[in-house]
Amino acid sequence: MKQIFIFLLRMYQRTLSPDHGLFRARYPYGFCRHFPSCSSYAITALQKDSLPQALFSIVKRILHCNPFSPITL
Repeated sequence: MKQIFIFLLRMYQRTLSPDHGLFRARYPYGFCRHFPSCSSYAITALQKDSLPQALFSIVKRILHCNPFSPITL
């Protein structure tokens, strides 16, 4: 199950991601406010943690990716 999520995230990175994909030329300094980007963080979390813990960490990270959220995690 983890491998399916990782595959989908890598496909997102190669196609639609403003930091990794086809649109990265529009944002030469990066688009994501976090480092590493949320998709890279999600892949790392899925590889390191159990599926429920990784999904919790990913959702928490994505909820902080808005202009009204403080930068600290």
